Amino acid sequence: MTVGQALTDRLLGGLDILRLSATSGQVESLIRFLMLIQKWGKAYNLTAIREISGAIDLHLLDSLTVSPFLCGDRVLDVGTGAGLPGIPLAITNPDRQFVLLDSSAKKIRFVRHAIMELGLVNVEAVAARVEDYRPGAGFDTVLARAFASLSDIQSMTAHLLRSGGRVLALKGRYPRDEIEALQGAGDVRVHALAIPGLGVDRHLVELEAG
Repeated sequence: MTVGQALTDRLLGGLDILRLSATSGQVESLIRFLMLIQKWGKAYNLTAIREISGAIDLHLLDSLTVSPFLCGDRVLDVGTGAGLPGIPLAITNPDRQFVLLDSSAKKIRFVRHAIMELGLVNVEAVAARVEDYRPGAGFDTVLARAFASLSDIQSMTAHLLRSGGRVLALKGRYPRDEIEALQGAGDVRVHALAIPGLGVDRHLVELEAG
């Protein structure tokens, strides 16, 4: 079995466990994206991939678990880094528009390169601090993966959410202290996530805008 086929099989197995679907073209694009991170990781100071088969779980499946919780047409990924979780989600949600935001111009150069290589037409990459970013329209969903505390995410992204929009913050262990520190939060929901291949705690915190 080739390396590419082994990676594809691992990804398909994980998607099946998560009860998520992807076309053959989307699966191919997801694997290609992982290979781009591996190829350009050092040059762009990205997350290092030491074992690419494990990166299927850590980067792709970990990102895609958020997919069922997305709402609306416009999605913002703050602190996207290497394009996670934004690019995997954009690949598998072609009907939604994604903006991937990071303060590191170097990392955004990689994200733009990946967008071009993968032929993604529903993604825009922006180099800016989240506090300074002023788009023409608000977002239905704001994603934050390993970005900041919940209270900081709430305050920094409030101006970016449409009324009725939501923040989806990916966390490790149940963030009890961070939830208790939230001021004036509306509805807060926490979802325990099980990532195939990862024996670690993962939680998704859902904050609704007023």
